[in-house]
Amino acid sequence: MATKRKYAVLGASGHIGRVLSEKLLDEGHEVRGVARSVDHLKNLTQKGGKAYAAPVTDAAALAKAFEGVDGVFTMIPPDMMSPDYRHFQEQAGEAIAQALGLAGVKHALNLSSIGGHLRTQTGPILGLHHQEERLNQMPTLNVIHLRPAFFMENLFFMIDVIRTQGIAGSELRGDLKMPMIATRDIAARAADLLLGLDFQGKSTMELLGERDLSHEEITPILGQAIGKPDLKYVQFPYEAVEKAMLGMGMPANIVSLMIEMNRGLNEGFIQATEARSKRNTTPTSIEEFAKNFASVFQSPKS
Repeated sequence: MATKRKYAVLGASGHIGRVLSEKLLDEGHEVRGVARSVDHLKNLTQKGGKAYAAPVTDAAALAKAFEGVDGVFTMIPPDMMSPDYRHFQEQAGEAIAQALGLAGVKHALNLSSIGGHLRTQTGPILGLHHQEERLNQMPTLNVIHLRPAFFMENLFFMIDVIRTQGIAGSELRGDLKMPMIATRDIAARAADLLLGLDFQGKSTMELLGERDLSHEEITPILGQAIGKPDLKYVQFPYEAVEKAMLGMGMPANIVSLMIEMNRGLNEGFIQATEARSKRNTTPTSIEEFAKNFASVFQSPKS
């Protein structure tokens, strides 16, 4: 390795940030993991990383973590219990942008989403659109906005339904084919981009997973992996899903945003804008991910 670089990773305790941090550490670089609490970063520090406790809405604390780094992975972490989720997104987005400016950061990867180009009717994705615009207004920042597809890990939300009702289901159409991606593939692509650190200006990159899939195609694959080869998929009415989420204690504003996003997916309003290519296709197949799904399914209930 010619040069040891310094990187900061927001959300370093999450699915993407944890794997990304480990990949950068494995290459011999300094990694500053940023999370709400250093207790969430014990795995990182045990592997040689540095832990920074910084609320994502605290620009000064974030700037301290970003000071002197060569590149930053930014994201607005989900806060599913926020009483005003969109307000939280704007607060966090402003703080992240201010911190990047205060620290003089030149290169950033920003986690956005498919649909990040849209200005309305996208639920929580709208906050990511605003963050793209916010960072694009920073003249000295080189940034790539990563726009990954539907996370395969979202399929974990069906586990309780499978356990209790013997079916797989959600409000998404069973026949809706859409790209799906494993979060580890997002981390791997982010690591490649940060290690290269050769991007300039402002750009976007969609990440579309291994292939497009529908829930009707996925369900027998998952069913086979968990010993339920006859598992069937059922699309639930929006009203039933809304009632269930409210019953779980989720704030009404978040429930409304999630329903809006999934309605946009069902109606084809939120979809990929890039043709599938080697650049935006990633390796993990649903068959491979099904092994992970089975492991979670078979683990003791929390």
